[in-house]
Parts: sequence; C-alpha cells; structure tokens
Amino acid sequence: MSAIDYIDRYQSLADSLPGQNLPWLNTLRQLALGSFAASGFPSPREEEWKYTNVTALEKKLFVPSSLPTQAAIDKASLEIHKLADTWSLVLVDGHFEPLLSDFIDLPEQVTATGLSAALKNHPDRVKALLGKALAKESHGFLAFNTAYFSDGAFIDIPSGVILDKPIQILHVSTCNEALANTRSLVALAANAEAKLIETFVGLPGISYLTAAVTEIHLGENAGLGHYKLQVETDKAYHFGGVYVKQQKSSRFNQHNLSFGGLLARNEIHAELATAAECEMNGLFLAKGRQHVDNHTLIHHTEPYGTSRETYRGVLADRAKGVFQGRIVVHPQAQKTSAEMDNRNLLLSDDAEIDAKPQLEILADDVKCSHGVAIGQLDAESVFYLVSRGIDRETAKNMLTFAFANEMVEKVGLESLHGRVLEHLLNLFPQTGIRRDWL
Repeated sequence: MSAIDYIDRYQSLADSLPGQNLPWLNTLRQLALGSFAASGFPSPREEEWKYTNVTALEKKLFVPSSLPTQAAIDKASLEIHKLADTWSLVLVDGHFEPLLSDFIDLPEQVTATGLSAALKNHPDRVKALLGKALAKESHGFLAFNTAYFSDGAFIDIPSGVILDKPIQILHVSTCNEALANTRSLVALAANAEAKLIETFVGLPGISYLTAAVTEIHLGENAGLGHYKLQVETDKAYHFGGVYVKQQKSSRFNQHNLSFGGLLARNEIHAELATAAECEMNGLFLAKGRQHVDNHTLIHHTEPYGTSRETYRGVLADRAKGVFQGRIVVHPQAQKTSAEMDNRNLLLSDDAEIDAKPQLEILADDVKCSHGVAIGQLDAESVFYLVSRGIDRETAKNMLTFAFANEMVEKVGLESLHGRVLEHLLNLFPQTGIRRDWL
C-alpha cells in the first residue's frame, strides 16, 4: 500500500473526524493531507530516518475506527495496566473512553478530557495549542497524524496549580490490523506543576499501528515530569512523538522506557527558552527481531538553558537499536550547559546498534559534551560471578540487570518504578532474588 492507498481509504472517514465544524482545523488537516500525499511515510533516504525502514507499513492497510464504539475492554481488565494513586485518562483504539477513566477529586480548575470533547467545549484553547509545538517539525508520520487524528488527551492546568498525584494516559489497542492515531495536548501555565505518565499496551497476539503525538506547552517556571512506558505487543508498530515548548525557567524531566513492539520509533524533542531546564532519560530493551529507534532533539534557543540526556540500550538476539541524539545551541543561547551520554550493551553477535550523537554549537560561551559507548558484557565480570558459584546464565542476567537498572532507579514514582522493575526482571530473571529486596 502506498500513501495514496491510505489517503483513498481514509478520505471516507473525513466527515467523522472531530472538529469538522471548525474551518481552521479543516484547513490544518488539508495542509497535512497534502504533505502526506507528497511525501508518504518517512524513508531511509531521509537523514533522520536513515537507520529505520518503515516500508512494512505500506504492505498492509491499518484501518482506524471512524467512531468510538463500545469499549472492547472492561474496567476490570484495565486494572493490570492502571497505576496506583493516579488519575487516569483511557484511550481505547484511539478514542477517549470516559467510563473507563477516573478523575475523582481532580481539582475543578484543571481540564482533563478527550481532545474530541475539547474541540467542542474549548475550541479556542485547542486552536491556541494545536500544532504550535510542531512548528519546526516535519515528516510523514506527523502529517499523517495531523490529517487523521481521531481523538487524544487534552489536559490544561492553570497558573499556580500543583497536582499532588500523577495523571496516567493509558493507550490501549484491542483490534487486529487497526490504527490508533491520537493527538494529545498538555499545557501547564506559569508556576504550575504536574506529573504525567503515558502507557502504551495492546491485547496479546494482535498486530496494529500506534501513531501517537503529544504536544506539551510549559509556561514560565512551570514543571512537568513526563514518563512514557511503551510495552506494545510483539507484532505491533509504534510511532510515538513527544514535542515540548518550554518558556522561561520551566522544567521538563522525561523518562522514555521502550520495551515492546516489533518496530518502534520514539521521538522526544524540546525547545528551551531562557534558563529552562530539560532532562531526558531513556532505557530501551529489544530481543528477537525487534527494532527500536530513539530520536532526541534539544533546541537551546535562548541563554542560560541546561539540558542533561542519558540513554541506555540493551539488545539481544537479532534485535536492532538506534540512538540519534542531537543538541542545537543557537547563536543567542550563550551560557548554555548541555550533556549527552549514550551507552549500549549487545548481548549477541547478531545484535546491532547505530548510534549518532550530534552537537551543533553556534554560540561561543557554552559548556557542552557528549559520549557514546557500545560493547558486550565484560568477560572478567562474568567469570568472577561464575567462580563464586553462580551459573553463567544468571551471572549474565545479573550484570545486564545492573546495567539497565541504573536507569530504572531514576524513575521516582513508586508505582511506575515497580511496574518497570517487573518488566526488567521478566526479561532478565534473577534466580533467588526477591523483588521486594530491590
């Protein structure tokens, strides 16, 4: 299937997409549709996609549901994915499900709903936010998402509001050969603070495509902790983009945890104003023939900004990983401090990692550094553990777990930390270790 095949099929859905009564949104969608028709899905010929080939998406037509239907998953089945002590906003197959969501005791001044509902009830606010964090972004998936998003999350936190527990956006896919195409908008006004968790899951055994774009707007001195846990099925395709626009002295702390999917692409991009702070932490694990691509981009556009970026990857079997990290320090961004560190562990001779760190420094009074390391388990460390009576497989698992767990320890939310630790221990089991010891 080419881009034209997708366009022909999805044109029939146009009348059912949210916001059809809004001329500005129809214009935005038509521009995106034209862009997608011209470019199609990204190609390895594009520099930013040279290590990731998505032509498999053109061999089948992933079909979105035009309207929300009765949820194919009940509240009890969701409990395994919901995190304790959070508010929850549930999206099933790309549509907001209010009956499965939970906003009990959420402060009245905070708006948390589906994007389709926000387009009806808060159209001017949506117009002020939609697409603004993507002003410098352009590729086929973004155009595809803008043209055909069916719903998403809309979270608007006014000035000075500090939420005392996280909001979890739970993306659930339930249909085989389906598309969940969502656009989420998150805005924190000046001095507001919150934590947001995005979790991506699917029913076992199904193949589907997730195309999820989240735009985040942080006002002056606002602070957001953003956590993304991607544990899609082993037949799923995942494109997830998080794009952040930070105002003066704002703080963005991001944790990208990617464990699932047959093919996954994670984009985390941020634009920093004066004295803004950005921290990006990432852990990606892949085995079998999984392919996981992490693309980060930080624009320091004004002075005194600070960014810290730490990513670790673990690849087994014939899995392939990609890390492309890019920091751009613009001419007026003097006194910038930026660090990037990427370390990767290959557990087999057939595993592969492509690492491409980039610093583009256009200012002269800055402090910037980057480093990349790729290697296998240290033979002497394995021998040391084996010589103390530990079998070789467990010794390798212990060392691999320790390497990855340094990133898990950075996850400060107790319920999420426990969930990530479970995934890690399932991948690298530790004989005789009780989880409550960790």
